[in-house]
Amino acid sequence: MPLALEIIGPEKLLLARAVDMVVIPGTEGNLGILPGHSKMITSLRGGLVDIYEGDRITDRFFVSGGFAEITETQCAVLADSITRQSELDPAKAQAALTEAKAAFDAVNMADRDAYREASDRLISAQAMVDSLAPEHHS
Repeated sequence: MPLALEIIGPEKLLLARAVDMVVIPGTEGNLGILPGHSKMITSLRGGLVDIYEGDRITDRFFVSGGFAEITETQCAVLADSITRQSELDPAKAQAALTEAKAAFDAVNMADRDAYREASDRLISAQAMVDSLAPEHHS
């Protein structure tokens, strides 16, 4: 029995189809979601969403964050921003990382909200650059 996967970006539903497994970048680590998974809602960090058919990755998306709602039969990924991995621009990813590092270095550590925002931005930018490394291409 397949898993119903929906990937929703800020503007629209990007993908809705049955899959064998999806791996999502949870804030506590990657989560492999199979049919029959326990119900849960988790926040997402910047990273790759890997979609499996059989034992093969058929699609990869980079999410900057968001959350996922999981039931025994469905996984809905609601992404802050999302891009197909194949459409990521390495130069733009590196520029975003440079900007995020500068913003993080300049943040007032006493301002918890600003610190958290700068930290999340830096983690997401680093994850985007890392997702373009050769071992992440299928």
